[in-house]
Parts: sequence; structure tokens; C-alpha cells
Amino acid sequence: MTIRTGMFINDRYEIIDKVGSGGMADVYKAKDHRLNRFVAVKILKAEFSNDVKFVEKFRAEAQAAAGLSHPNVVNVYDVGDENDMYYIVMELVEGITLKSFIERKGKLGVKEAVGIAIQIAQGMEAAHSNHIVHRDIKPQNIIISREGKVKVTDFGIAKAISSDTVTSNAMGSVHYLSPEQARGGFSDEKSDIYSLGVTMYEMLTGRVPFVGENTVSVALSHLQDDPIPLRSLEPSIPVSLDRIVQKCMQKRSEYRYLSASALINDLKLALSQPDGAFVQLMTDQQLNSSPTINMTQDELQQIRNAVNVSGDTKIQPVKDVLEAEQTSATKNDKKDDYDDDEVNPKLEKLMSAGGVLAGILIVFIIIYIVFKMSGCFGGGSVDEEPTSSPQATEKVIEKQEQRVPDVVGLKLDDVKKQLETMGLTVDVKEQASSEAEAGTILDQSLQKDTLIEDDMTIELTVSSGAETIKVTDVTGRTAEDAKSVLEAQGFSVTEQSVYDDYKKEGTVVKTNPSANSDARKGETIVIYVSQGPEDKSVIVPDLRGKTKAEAKKILSGLGLVLDTANASYEYSNTYPSGQIISQNYSAGNSVDKGTVIVVTYSNGKQQTYKYYAKNVTIETNPFDDEEESGIIKIILEQDGKSKKVYSGNCDMSMFPLPIGTIEGYSDSTGTLVIYRDGTEYGRQSVSFTKVAE
Repeated sequence: MTIRTGMFINDRYEIIDKVGSGGMADVYKAKDHRLNRFVAVKILKAEFSNDVKFVEKFRAEAQAAAGLSHPNVVNVYDVGDENDMYYIVMELVEGITLKSFIERKGKLGVKEAVGIAIQIAQGMEAAHSNHIVHRDIKPQNIIISREGKVKVTDFGIAKAISSDTVTSNAMGSVHYLSPEQARGGFSDEKSDIYSLGVTMYEMLTGRVPFVGENTVSVALSHLQDDPIPLRSLEPSIPVSLDRIVQKCMQKRSEYRYLSASALINDLKLALSQPDGAFVQLMTDQQLNSSPTINMTQDELQQIRNAVNVSGDTKIQPVKDVLEAEQTSATKNDKKDDYDDDEVNPKLEKLMSAGGVLAGILIVFIIIYIVFKMSGCFGGGSVDEEPTSSPQATEKVIEKQEQRVPDVVGLKLDDVKKQLETMGLTVDVKEQASSEAEAGTILDQSLQKDTLIEDDMTIELTVSSGAETIKVTDVTGRTAEDAKSVLEAQGFSVTEQSVYDDYKKEGTVVKTNPSANSDARKGETIVIYVSQGPEDKSVIVPDLRGKTKAEAKKILSGLGLVLDTANASYEYSNTYPSGQIISQNYSAGNSVDKGTVIVVTYSNGKQQTYKYYAKNVTIETNPFDDEEESGIIKIILEQDGKSKKVYSGNCDMSMFPLPIGTIEGYSDSTGTLVIYRDGTEYGRQSVSFTKVAE
């Protein structure tokens, strides 16, 4: 099934764009319409869908990763298949790989590298606690999100293991391979720690510790060689961090950190105690107990043959989504029959057994020739010349051990030199292919396991990539016309509407890929169709009575901006506190999108107070006898203000005179001035109480 932009998988996941490709699967950005979120969908390549082993491995990836939930691990959401297309749905992490980050910066600072390493180790710790070994820790499988979060991804070769599981497949990328993976032995959590050590080495120096002409030589370096010390390359690296990386990259797994949590603790200490001596490495005596193994050229050739040539072994490409890097892998379904305390047991067995066998064969051949010459076998006489020397016989034996490997599906650059070293003349012809990346071998003229002889040529058919065609310029044409032209060229076409101030509505503004650029036949071309000029005006809504959050949401939906810095506040008897009282642009006005709206918020009602003196009585009687009467007027004087509080015709019998409650100007003491028939008669103090309205 051809994966194209806009197609739906399982009526749920809409393909948006292709974001990566590896040896086994392609990765696409997609939209999950059920949960309304963007996701990454990894789809097994069509050529592997009919391979039961590949499908099982692909499903095992999902089963292993789905059990993990950690901030430093890419989450797996779903797994399924549709029309023989197998897929995994994962968390979409927008960012770059650690490999790209290192290449961009050259090398990382100490604090930056340690911070990234701690997050990787935390992701590993979560996996290990679920009995999952990643087996392919490398910068290409580490993503740094736009927010700076580090996440471990691509559990393409990870496998849930029990305490007695032994794997013989050394499948991790060769530059980050642990020694036990290189020799096809038991790999556990400490294998991931070794690979993280290599990754830290690259972060701090900008280079991997071991390089070689081919994957075999790099793998042998992991087994035999010591890396150049970090501080020799970068003297500014703290001693503690140098020792941490050394401990991670010990040849013998028991001398590494026993757990990711122990590594995390030392990495954190390295930040606070850069020159601390808290990292414990093996003693010199222990180091001397496992010396470097020196091998002859014949023994090295035997290892190459064991890794690269027929039988139960074959070259396998590493499945890497972001970089298709090749590595060797051996196959063996039985447990390795060796003691873990031995140094490189399988390698030593291979060397010793191969060397002994070669020696025995040579001895027997020499004996055979001697007997042949002496006539013991009746095939000649003492006087007969031998038809071949022991050296020639060794050459015949060596040639018998050289067999043509299966290189279909591998990159030419990765295998050409190896084939030439085996004595083959390599003849290359190119062929366009829409299925295989440029440089990938499509076919070989000599079948796998063919015995290599002198002057033998192997013809390799190599992909030159998909056939490319120049995209016709359809700018200004109608969408229907443009679609017909591009489809006639062999492209798939999808439409996307855009606003444009110059192109007529319904005509093509541009294409992606752009006009006159080269694109692969069958590739999807996006044509952007004009909707005409965008109407940038908008009607201002009535925000009165709305809260700040409500107004912001309303304005944002219209393309307007709420000014939060210059808002004002006033008391209001109409709108409760927090609601908008007024706005600088009245509702109903037309303004451009992006206009800033300034509003005034209510502080609620303003609190007011009144002042009262209750049950006031005038005690002084202004009359001398019962026959007298007159007009009594009482004036309140307070805070420089005055007002009449009583006036009436009174006589002696009315005193003491109750005048009730008096409202004052404040809560200060006031004076009541008493007048009889216009003449001041006396004064009386009065106190007031403050009362809120």
C-alpha cells in the first residue's frame, strides 16, 4: 500500500507528512482524529510485511515499549495492522536528534552533556525496571524536544527479557556496540550503560571513540582497544566525568555501573564535585588480569568470515529510523556455553579453535604430501614432483573459506571495500527504484555462498533512487487544470486553500515541491489554491459585563488582542467587581484584526458611611416659669459646618427636650447651639457613631 499525504489509517490516523526513514520502517507525522492530537506513526516497509520474523520483531517493539510510561521515554499509544500494513502509533516529539544536535554544535559543554546524560539514564532506568533492555542506545535514538526534554526512542531492537534470557544477535549500531554485543554474547542492562558511555564520549568530544574502515574493524576495537582518554582530547573535562565515562565503557560488564540509578547518582555528584574521587574503577591488577588480545592477520580474516559469510551468520542492516547505518550481526539460537568470568569467551574460542583447526589441517596436508611423495598412497613415486607446495595448499584452504555474502539491501559504500578485500572485482550498474534509497544494493550477480575464485567479478545493481521529474509550473492555473497536468506527469496531487492578495480566487498560488524542482515519480504534490484576499476587518464585540478571561477568549477568537497592561479600574454601582465597565472601541465598530482593545474593570460599589447621634435630649431649660413660651431653634456645629437640627414653639413643660437622632458630618464631637427667640441661650456637646451604608 502506498502511503500518501491525506490518507487515513484505520479510519482514525490522517497522514500529514513523512518525518523519517530507517531500514525496517518509515515514520510519519499524523493526526489522531479520535483524540484530536498529533502523533507519530511508524509503518513497517512493504518489503518486510510478508516476512513473519520481521513482523514479529516489529510487534515486539510495540509490546516492549507500550509497557513504559516515563517523561524520558517516547510513549507508545497504539499498534495495529490494515491490509497487510503494520504500524505503531507513538508520541510525536517535535525537536531534533542528539546526533544532529552534536553535529550542529561540534561538541557539548560539560553541564549540558551531563544534563542530557542524566535524562537518558532516567529513561533507561525506567525501561530496566520493566525488564526491558534497549540494546541500541545511540545519539540517533535520542530526541531533544523544543522544550529541552530528552526522550529515548526507537525500541526497534529492544526486547523484554527474563533473568535467564540470552541473545546472540549483536544488532546495535556498531559505533555504540558493547563488547558482549560485538561477540554475540549475553546483553543486559549493563550493555545499555556501555552504549550510553560511548554517547557521552561523543557529546563531550564531538567524535566516537572507535572508527575503522568497516563495521568489523570497529567491532574489534570495542573488543580489544582502549579509547583515547577524554582528558587527552579535552583537558577541560573534569576528572570525575572522565572516570564516569571510563567506568561505563569497561570491556568487562561486571566492572561497569551495575544499574542506571548508580550512574545517575555519580553524574549528579559530578556536577557538584567535578574534581571528586568518588568514582571507583577496577585496580591496575584487575586490569592486567584481562590484557589486550593481539591477533594475527589470519585470525582477523577468520573473524571476518565468521561475521560476514554464510552458514548461520549473515550481514544484517541496523534498523535505524534517522540514520541507515550498517552493522554485523551473528545468529545463534543456543545459549553461549562459557563462563561470564572469562575475557571475551566467544572471541577466544573462535580464535583458538580456528587457529588450532588451521594448524591441524596444515600438518595433515604436509604429512599427506610427504607420504604422497614417498609413494605410500600409491599415487606416485619418490621421484615425482609435488603438484603443490604447502603454501599453495594454504591458499586453496583460505580461498575455500571465502564465500560470497548476501549484500542485497545493504549500502554499496558499506560493502564494496569488504568485497574487494575478499578478492572480488566489483562492477556496479545503477537502476532507478522508488522503493530503495539511492546507494542501496538491489541485486547481485553471484549468489550467496558462492565459492570465491581468482579473477571473479561480482556485478551489483545499485539503486539510483526514484526516477525524478521536473515539476511543471502550474502557477495561475485553475486548481482542476493544475491537478490534471501534474497527475499526467505521474504525481499524486492534494489541495490546500490559502489567502492571497494577488492571485484570483480558485487559481494556484504555488506548489510544494516548487515549480521546476525535481521530484520523484509518484510523489505527492501539494497545490496551494487562492481564496482571494483575506478580509482582515472584524466587528468589535460588546465586552461589558464580561470577565477578563471571557473577554480574552472572545477577542482571541476574532483575531483581536486584549490589553492587559493598560487596563483601568473604577467603582460601579451597575457591574460587580471584576467585570468590564467600558472599552476603548465601542461595540459594533469595524477594526482590523490584531487591534488592541483596552478596557475598564469594575471595582464594585464604592463603600460610603453616615454618622449618627441617637436619642439626643436638650437638658438646659431656657424658660423661667410655666407661663413662658418661645421659638426654640437648635443648630449643629461640626468640622466647620453647621445645620439646623430642630426648630419649634416650646414652653417650660417640654424640657428636657428630646429631639431624637441627629445625622452628623463625621464621627468627631459636635456642638448643639440652643437659640430662644433668636438669641443664643446655651451649648451642648454631642458624639457621633460611624455607620456603613
